[in-house]
Amino acid sequence: MGAATASQLTGRGQSVLVLDRFRPPHRLGSSHGETRVIREAYFEHPSYIPLLRRAYELWHALEKQTGQRLLTITGGLTIGPEKGVVFPGARASAEQHGLPHEILRASEVSERFPALQVPEELLAVYEPRAGMLIVEGCIAAFQQVARANGTTQQFDEPVLAWSADISGASVTTHRGSYSCDNLVISAGAWLPLLVPGLAKALRIERQVLHWFQPTTQREACEPDALPVHVVEYGPDQYYYALPNAGDGVKAALHHQGITTSADDVDREVNDTERQAIAALARRFLPPLAAAPHRSEVCLYTNTADGHFLIDRHPAHDNVFIVSPCSGHGFKFASVIGEVVADLVTTGVSRFDLSLFGAARMNWT
Repeated sequence: MGAATASQLTGRGQSVLVLDRFRPPHRLGSSHGETRVIREAYFEHPSYIPLLRRAYELWHALEKQTGQRLLTITGGLTIGPEKGVVFPGARASAEQHGLPHEILRASEVSERFPALQVPEELLAVYEPRAGMLIVEGCIAAFQQVARANGTTQQFDEPVLAWSADISGASVTTHRGSYSCDNLVISAGAWLPLLVPGLAKALRIERQVLHWFQPTTQREACEPDALPVHVVEYGPDQYYYALPNAGDGVKAALHHQGITTSADDVDREVNDTERQAIAALARRFLPPLAAAPHRSEVCLYTNTADGHFLIDRHPAHDNVFIVSPCSGHGFKFASVIGEVVADLVTTGVSRFDLSLFGAARMNWT
């Protein structure tokens, strides 16, 4: 989100300094793991759909601007019980916004996508425009555009403190202090450290990503044959998978991770975790190997209601808090960069941001 915002602001002639405690793209936060799902029939809330439509436009624009392929259309399936959460939510969003979609029975899913095996009691919303983003490539593309437009990027420079008043803001690192008119804080899992008033309102969740090689039907697991998909396989239990982007099929649980912190998270993946995801992945994708050949840890930064936080700091009109994305935000990065740039430069956004306001947070 920070890289996207910087690329937008410098594109408008603003003078921008980016500070990062690491050197992105890196594997320590929430924006790694090769791929992320992008989908339009958003079961989380219909208010996301206008943002998603603009996000697609901006991802394509970024591809054209940088000459990089960042988005692969695979189609997407949202699978679950008829009276569950994900299926009716996706169907409602698709119908409300007139999105191209089909309702498929379990047998129809398996007939159309041979690698997938879906229990007969489940239904699916199929959307043809869903796909996957190459995450490290997206971040590098934002950085490329920002740098070309004059952004100063200073990495391996953790922020130690910041302050703001009506005249501006300042940021202190171990290398010195910097002054600015407006400050955007987009720190993901480190946000509670930089904005302690949010510490009780956010939950940092450990998530594990896994990659499996297909042992049969390899071609059926490729992006032109296997849609990205999310499955509600039990009450409050969600699983998702993406087709082979080069290192195998990626599969993970959505939420269900333990609470942790950005600096104390256990980055070792144990055999119990591997066995659990293997049993679940092979339940829906029988061609996969009996165990993942690779696993990595990433972080969700969750609000209580699962919606984003994009707003001014309640005590400082010139400080903007961006994200956290509660585990479903990467696909929006292109448009969130534009939204924040609009807020910084004009004070308003053309999108309805009421779902993401700071007033609902438990600031202390």
